[in-house]
Amino acid sequence: MPFTSLGLSPALLKALADQNFTLPTTIQQEAIPAILNKKDVLGIAKTGSGKTASYVLPLLMNLKNASATQNRYVTALVLVPTRELAVQVTEVFQLFNSKLPQRIKCLAVYGGVSINPQMMGLQGVQILVATPGRLLELVEMNAVHLSNIETLVLDEADKMLNLGFKDEMNRIIALLPKKRQNLLFSATLSADIQHINQILLHDPLVVKIESEEESVDLITHSAYLISEEKKGPLLRYLIKQKDMQQVLIFASSVHQADTVADKLRKNGIDAKPIHSKKSQGARTDALLKFKSGKLRVLVATDLISRGIDINFLPYVINYELPRSPKDYVHRIGRTGRAEAPGEAISLISPDEEHHFKVIQKKVGKVIPTIDGNGISLNG
Repeated sequence: MPFTSLGLSPALLKALADQNFTLPTTIQQEAIPAILNKKDVLGIAKTGSGKTASYVLPLLMNLKNASATQNRYVTALVLVPTRELAVQVTEVFQLFNSKLPQRIKCLAVYGGVSINPQMMGLQGVQILVATPGRLLELVEMNAVHLSNIETLVLDEADKMLNLGFKDEMNRIIALLPKKRQNLLFSATLSADIQHINQILLHDPLVVKIESEEESVDLITHSAYLISEEKKGPLLRYLIKQKDMQQVLIFASSVHQADTVADKLRKNGIDAKPIHSKKSQGARTDALLKFKSGKLRVLVATDLISRGIDINFLPYVINYELPRSPKDYVHRIGRTGRAEAPGEAISLISPDEEHHFKVIQKKVGKVIPTIDGNGISLNG
């Protein structure tokens, strides 16, 4: 089924063609026509399946003929868990918006930076992409009003509900008009998603990309059994031995991300950490350099990874395992995208071996293991 059959405007079809998007993904095929018809949608599909475009394109279509609204009364609200994802989603809106005969003003607002430019930038905005905390700050300052919202989008809805946003989400939802279109997109269908589905969605179209489709991937998995004190030397050995020029490493905490990046730099490997304690400027700079290939290694925490979207990332390394098998799937899903092969490597200490077996069982995959303690790390 081509994009031309989904009801999109000639301008958006040209924008898709200019980006070499020829055929819609499964979730785009299902969600775009439903959103154009103002239907509620619950979309569950893995990272990299095209979820963002599946709501960006029809939202732009639905707003392009809309009448002008009062200043600072936005029409569409997209809520996201992180600053990086706010920027990423806004970039997708701008990519397609730039091809429309009449531009629709879109803005990203998030914490960690000065609020004043965001307050000024809200004039005339129709589509607002926001993190919950900063949005509530702007509402309290009368910089933006939510009473005219026609469409609410929760992107990465699983994380929105698992990261302590529930109180903020309840406050925001109370400010919205009861009659509106609701769109929820997530990589996983957790109990939290099912709960909010019952509260927010009205007779939704449910699009769930089944695991059989998701299992056809291009990721090579491997794991090294290694003592905790040898993880650092093994990591450096693998990066050099495999000549990794672009590798994303996951650490379990802010402190560990800083430590891993620092030790890599001291051993001649260009690396930077990215996490919630870094300034927005530092995070943006590190991400841009990594995406462009100017930074060899990025060391990230799970929350920040939601804004890291690179089509041809060759390597992902779990320096430590995540708590949840779903987070393992999300981590490795950073590679093996856009039909490009990728390699996912995990470093497993003795304390993590049992948890690693649980992860393999949950994801339904037996991952080959190598005894890293027998490798001559200086060789």
